[in-house]
Amino acid sequence: MESTFSSKPSHMNRETEEIYEKMDWNNLGFGLTPTDYIYVMESTNGGIFSEGTLKPYGNIDINPAASVLNYGQGLFEGMKAYRREDGGIQLFRPEENALRMQKGAERLLMAAPSVEQFVNAVKQTVLANKRWVPPCGKGSLYIRPLLFGSGAVMGINPAPESTFLIFTCPLGNFYKGGSAPMNLLIEESVPRAFPEGTGGLKNISNYSPVFSVAKEAKAKGFSDVLFLDAVDHKYVEEVSSCNIFIVKGNVISTPETLGTILPGITRKSIIEIARDLGLQAEERKVPVEDVLDADEVFCSGTAVGISPVGSVTYHDKRVEFKTGEGTVSQKLFDMLRGIQTGALEDKHGWAVRIC
Repeated sequence: MESTFSSKPSHMNRETEEIYEKMDWNNLGFGLTPTDYIYVMESTNGGIFSEGTLKPYGNIDINPAASVLNYGQGLFEGMKAYRREDGGIQLFRPEENALRMQKGAERLLMAAPSVEQFVNAVKQTVLANKRWVPPCGKGSLYIRPLLFGSGAVMGINPAPESTFLIFTCPLGNFYKGGSAPMNLLIEESVPRAFPEGTGGLKNISNYSPVFSVAKEAKAKGFSDVLFLDAVDHKYVEEVSSCNIFIVKGNVISTPETLGTILPGITRKSIIEIARDLGLQAEERKVPVEDVLDADEVFCSGTAVGISPVGSVTYHDKRVEFKTGEGTVSQKLFDMLRGIQTGALEDKHGWAVRIC
């Protein structure tokens, strides 16, 4: 499959070609950069997906009565492809993304690709866009699989057909050793998710409701918002787009997933790596007081990887934490990134080499 795609796409998209020629791999940011191909696979009314196809990057047609537009019936995943030092490319735990999408699809009553279909589609998409995978250490190719109700409906009903789509985008390293740590504001009045809701799913409608509070926090100089639970308003849950960890002595803690917290794949991996390093890792309810008393705080997610938190502000009280060399978060970051890029031995079998 690798040899199917040359260094330049056969369709010669002038827009993406001009962008590629101007790429500065040493200064990659976090904006959207269109690549050469997208992957599209559609289900029938019976919930069976037809064979998917690669198409030139561009807009897609959608029925105005599609369930995703009218009722928010949609899911997404976030993944990355990494360039190894030998020039090859690998993925990180793609089957976990497939399983999480299947769980979300079951809740939203959508057909979902099998794990094999999902992983094969991701591989095809990355290989088709492999020239956009940054050099080793310069960044990664972000992969965005989407599953949404594309069938037309009128009334509160699930769509008869679904579409599975993947696009990609090269991104720089969010956390490069010397990057400025995050400064978080604890939001006291607006929760991110509610019990028995969809907070534990990668649901497209989970994010826009917190746009306003995140924007207000950033206008005040904060990096992001740390949300509290919707019942007691005293336990931290997660940041608007990533999970949260605290470190106290030899123990790292993260809020347990009880339906309101996204079960992050990076989060899951950190827990396992921490135990490999001899740390005690626990999932539990984390009161605000424990955060303020922590030695370190850090966030995790596909986009941010592991990002240290320099401070948390609560009730106008700012508490600062350890960051930088020698911290637990730095050790975890080095181990995780080493496995993802092939620089360290992968004892868990998480890396999937595709070329």
